[in-house]
Parts: sequence; structure tokens; C-alpha cells
Amino acid sequence: MKSSSIGAADGLAHEQASIYPSTARKQAYIWMERYGEGIAALASGVLLAAAWGIGHASHGWSVAVYVLAFVVGGFVKAKEGLHTLVAERDLDVNLLMIVAAIGAASIGYWTEGAMLIFIFSVSGALESYTMDRSRRDISSLMDLKPETATLYRDGVETVVAIEQIEVGDVVLVKPGERIPADGTVKEGTSAVNQASITGESVPVDKTAGDDVFAGTLNGQGALFVEVTQSSESTLFAKIIRLVQEAQSEKPASQMFIERFERIYARTIIMMTLLLILIPPLLFDWTWKDALYKAMVFLVVASPCALVASIMPAMLSAISNSARKGLLFKGGAHLENLARVKVVAFDKTGTLTNGRPEVTDLIACGGMTETEMLQAAASIESLSEHPLAKAIVLKAKEQGIPLERPTEFQALTGWGVQAEWRGESWKIGKPTLLGGGMMTGELESVIRRLEQQGKTVTVLHNSHNVVGVIALQDGIREQAKRAIAEIKKLGVEVAMLTGDQKRTAQTIAQEAGIGLVYAELLPEDKVNHIKELKRTYGQVAMVGDGINDTPALAMATVGIAMGGAGSDAALETADLVLMNDGIENIAAAIALGKRTIKIVKQNMVIAVSVIACLIAANFITGIALPLGVIGHEGSTILVILNGLRLLRG
Repeated sequence: MKSSSIGAADGLAHEQASIYPSTARKQAYIWMERYGEGIAALASGVLLAAAWGIGHASHGWSVAVYVLAFVVGGFVKAKEGLHTLVAERDLDVNLLMIVAAIGAASIGYWTEGAMLIFIFSVSGALESYTMDRSRRDISSLMDLKPETATLYRDGVETVVAIEQIEVGDVVLVKPGERIPADGTVKEGTSAVNQASITGESVPVDKTAGDDVFAGTLNGQGALFVEVTQSSESTLFAKIIRLVQEAQSEKPASQMFIERFERIYARTIIMMTLLLILIPPLLFDWTWKDALYKAMVFLVVASPCALVASIMPAMLSAISNSARKGLLFKGGAHLENLARVKVVAFDKTGTLTNGRPEVTDLIACGGMTETEMLQAAASIESLSEHPLAKAIVLKAKEQGIPLERPTEFQALTGWGVQAEWRGESWKIGKPTLLGGGMMTGELESVIRRLEQQGKTVTVLHNSHNVVGVIALQDGIREQAKRAIAEIKKLGVEVAMLTGDQKRTAQTIAQEAGIGLVYAELLPEDKVNHIKELKRTYGQVAMVGDGINDTPALAMATVGIAMGGAGSDAALETADLVLMNDGIENIAAAIALGKRTIKIVKQNMVIAVSVIACLIAANFITGIALPLGVIGHEGSTILVILNGLRLLRG
């Protein structure tokens, strides 16, 4: 029923409001743009009641108030209908409703005409209000794009706009800054958090020769990066374009509804004109009788019940889902979710907790697990690395006291070393164990842990290895139940992740997922969503990071994690899990199926009543008031049927 998106309306409101010098006037304008349609609908109802009351005393004043009710309640819809007529040279349901109401008034039935206007305007206002509430003020993806870069040339640092960077330039990325362009590290070492691009669960150590991506977050070290892609060709820029392209595609159901609406309006208008003109010429009717019959036809054929058969049901279902922490950005997405055949999950932060946790503690060299963990956590206590924090957290959970080390030093690409209790200690990757420390038994333990998709770190002093610690981004507690419930509905489940295959397969096996696609960049995820669409049909995508936004946009229904999700994912998604409750996805699909069933019931009721009233008008004749009562009665019936979706 809406001819433009709420998001576009909000943007226009903000743009127009910016011309006002007074902040108060600007806010008032935005407020009226957001709530004005609802206020107009309520005012129309008040005027309708007032006109009906005044009619007992003064017919003239009653008509004047009815006219005011027509103008106040029908202005927005008339404007939309006239815009379609003038700009697109076509008719829509908005214009048809206005013509029906005016037609009723033209033969003296002011109350019935005003009632049509009132009900139609309330329906439109409810739709606008719900859609507006669903679209929260979420930061744009563009806000995360670096605006400037520190250009390093001939030993001189110069801050320049991101657009001025050229391929071959060297930029300095200081600790905590976002990397401004795709490139290769020329000098420096740091841990870069690139989960927003690749979906990797922990920051990746970067040193000379490693590739880095624009939009990723540098850690504690400084990096000199040689630019390999211009600003418009970076992976980050591709993500933005993919999102924009996917969002511009209209779903087939929306295009069908728009076509049907205009065909219906043209048909009814044409039949009304024929009813006015042909009977007086061929069947010896008077012009007054023909006009009356035509107006009855126009009123009973008006699409009030058809419109009400969809939106109240959708709004009730949206309200129901909101109580469960599921925020739909429109009824169409609920409808689409009911038809999905595959739900594709991102791994990190969606199926998993999004942070590494200690899973295995293996002590050796004469130490106990507690002693080994105390040594490891004490040495790591000065590190900011996520793996180090996980080890320290594990020790604190077990109540193990930590002793601060001395001479702490980070070892590039390996780990850290420090003096602790008068002895030199190192903790880090097992690949750089020196001397004869790597025994066959130790190698077997490390290989077994790595085959389980875990990150392995070893602790040793100057004499020997004293412990092995395995860490993994653990699966969320509710993930298995959520996936099992989805499968019960006959929906397939897939995983799309940027993480390594071994880790992805381990998590997928534990969660009960059969389709696994790993080591994917954002554009790869989009391609797999397209392939799943071709193979299965409608696809839902669940994700939380910037790297998921193109896939969220390309999917039939994009589902974002509201608590842990990035701003870009929340903006792009059609459904937001406000409490990160993936266990509610199956319930949302079931609710969508129930909504579709009730909408179909409503449409059958609406069409049947319209058909019966039209037939009665032609066969036996029907009084206009009875036509309005019958038609509006069917409207109330379908609304009440739709409100059943408010129940759990």
C-alpha cells in the first residue's frame, strides 16, 4: 500500500528540516513528518463523529465538517494517488479509495464516504508508524570508512584525504587506527583485528609482506603499509557496493502486489464508468439510477477489506515477534521468512561466542595443571592479545593468584617472553620451539588439538616445555537447539565463514550443520548465497559483522545479531535478533507460516464478500448503506482474524 519506503521518507524529512534555522522548528518538522499521518487519521475519525452528531441539528454544518474529515484523512492518500496518476500515468488503490469516498458523498452518503476515508487512513498510518519504529537509528556502513590517512613520503608524515591515496604510496597506520587502504605491510609488526572483513575470530599477527585490508583495526603496533588498491577499489568499498546493489533489488512478491494493485484500480474505475454510461443508453435506466448503481458498485468493490486482510495480520505478527526480541523491518520480510528453504549462518559471533576460551590444559615437565596455568597467566597478564586475556580469565575463574612478571617483551610472530620467579619463560606458537623441546609425544598432542580446530599455545622455561594450552571460540549454548528446531521445520542449515576449514568443520559438526563453506571473503559469501538460492530457493542469512553485510543484503531475508552485531549488519538486515537469540529463528519462521495462512484466509473472506455484494448489486439491487455495512463488516472481520497473531 505504501508508495515509498519509510527510510527514504525519514531521509527526506531530515534533509528538508535542515533548511530551518530554528532547532525547535526543525525537530517539530521531523516529528510531524513521522507522526503526522497518524494524527491526521485520528483527527479524521473525530471529525467524522462530530459531523454525524451535528447532522441532527444542521445539515449544512454537518456537510462542512464531513468535507473537512475528507480533506484531513484523505490528503496523504490522495497525494500519493495523484502522484502515481501524474508522474507514472497510472492508477493505484489510493486514488480508487478517494474516488469511492467522493462518489458516496456525491449521492448524499457523507457518513459512509467519510468512514471509508477514516479506515483507509488509519490502516496507512499504522503501517507507517510500525515501519518507522522498526527502522531504528542505526549508523550507516559509510561511517566506518576511514576518511583520512597518514601519507609517509621521504620521512615526512602528511595527513591526506583517503581519495588522495594512490597505488604505490606508503601510509603509516598508528596503534588503534583503522587501516585506510588495501595494501602490503612494508615495515612494523602488529595484531590486526580483521573480523569485520574476513570473519576470523581473533586478531591476526601482521609483519612485513603480509596483506592488510581497508577498514580493519590496527592493534598495538605501528605499520607502514604500501597501498595496492585505490580507495574505490578496496575490499571495503566492494562491500558497500554489494550492499547497495542487493538492496536495490525488489522482491518478486512486491512487484506482483504493485502490478495487481494498479490493474485492480483501473478495472474498477473502468467498470464504474461503464455502469454510469451504458445502462441509460441500452436498458432504459434513468441517469440517476445508473449513477446510484455505479456508486454502490464503487463502494462495495473498494479494497478496504483486501488492504486490511494483510497489514493488521502482519502488524500483529510483528508485535508478537517483538516481544520475543525479534525486530522485523517490515511485514514483507516476515512473509519472505515463511518461505525460506535454507538458513545460512555466519560462524564467529553468531554460532560461537565471538571470543577465544581455554578448552584444554595439559601440564608436563613435572608441573601440575594449576601451577602451569598460574605461570602462563602471570606471564600473559601484561599482554593485550585476546588469547592472553583468555588465559588470564581462566586463571581468575579458578581463583589462581597471579604474580606480575618482569622484563616483559613481545616476540614478533610468536608470542611473549618474560622473567618470572627468577627464570626466563616463553609462551606462544608451537611452530617456533627451539632445541630439542619438540618431542614426538608433544607433537602428537599438538596435532590432535589442531585437528579439532583449536588454537594451540605452548609454555616453556629455559629447560623444557611445561604445558600446552588449547583455545577455541566456543559454540554458543543455544546454537545446537536453534539449529535442531530449524531442521524440524524442514529447512536446511548452512554455515558461511571466513575462518579456516578445520575450525569451521569442527564447529559445524558440533552444531549439527551439514553444509559448510569456509575461508570466504565477503564477495565469496554473496556468491554462495546466490548459489543456495539457485539450488534451494529462498535463503535467510544470519550474521553479525561488516563482512556479512553483502550476504545479508543479497539473501531473501537478512538476519542480524542485535547485541553483538556491527552497525552495518544491523542497518542491512531485514530482521534483528535484539537479544542475539538465534534460538528464536525457528519460532519466527513458524510465525511467518502462520501469518501467511491467516492472510490467505483474510483474502478469501475479503474477495468473497466483495464478489457477493457486487453480485447482489447487479441481480437484486442493494442499498448503499447496506453495501457499506457489508463491506466494512468484512473489513472488521479480517482485522479481528489478523489480531489472532498477537497471541503467542
